[in-house]
Amino acid sequence: MGSERFYPEEAPVRKVHVNSFWIDEAPVTNRQFAEFVKATGYRTTAEIAPDPRDYPGMDPALAQPGSLVFRRTAKPVNLSDWSQWWEFCLGADWRHPLGPDSSLEGLEDHPVVQVTHGDAEAYATWAGKRLPTEAEWEYAAHGGHDDGRDYAWGHELAPGGRMLANYWQGMFPFSNTLDDDWERTSPARYYPPNDYGLYDMIGNVWEWTADWYAVPKPIEKKRPNACCTLDNPRGGRKGESFDPCTPQVKIGRKVLKGGSHLCAESYCQRYRPAARHAQAIDTSTSHIGFRCVI
Repeated sequence: MGSERFYPEEAPVRKVHVNSFWIDEAPVTNRQFAEFVKATGYRTTAEIAPDPRDYPGMDPALAQPGSLVFRRTAKPVNLSDWSQWWEFCLGADWRHPLGPDSSLEGLEDHPVVQVTHGDAEAYATWAGKRLPTEAEWEYAAHGGHDDGRDYAWGHELAPGGRMLANYWQGMFPFSNTLDDDWERTSPARYYPPNDYGLYDMIGNVWEWTADWYAVPKPIEKKRPNACCTLDNPRGGRKGESFDPCTPQVKIGRKVLKGGSHLCAESYCQRYRPAARHAQAIDTSTSHIGFRCVI
């Protein structure tokens, strides 16, 4: 588990053991999520106006239902300022992933997006399942291989020029050459599965896990020949997961895995099993979904 060739939060490489589990073949789709909502009447976080008391300093005009939507820029921008391409769009939710004028027509078999961690947990509970731990997710993404490969299928991102996942080709966030055929999400089983028969473990949408975000700690052996395999590891504590850039905001962050259609060689090379990202549990976007385990 982990990598030492890309981003520091993925290190160190470590041995991990997880108990047996089943995992969904593909991310939960709009069709599946609609069945859940029809059966339960569930309302997602994005469909409920936020309470300004929970967000000190919040613009009262934004106390309306909505969610984050990616908007391609017209030209190169400062890549350290994500607000250049993310818009908090009033009326965006899982039924209207790109804003109030959008719909799910033709997207029934695409991964559901605009779901928070709580929304994903609610679906999993209804389905008699749960969200995977980060270790379980990463184990599944490797497809049974333990040879240090960077990607779910091998050592090359696009072997022979073949597109094996939905990610951004070109200069992010303004120029996408669409070599993979998709501007945004793609159908959940569009690309070949990995060697466990699992689809979209890489790219398309980020996926929620059950673990609070923390930077992995170095493994300390109590004695020279001690076993250093971590048994069913979990993430950090909620209090450790807060964003250090906004210490006044006490909203926990969970680990996302797998990268999305917005990951690019020019910006975010996180379309890999070892890659990870911290996401606030109250935040939904147009590039985050999930799958379940049991």
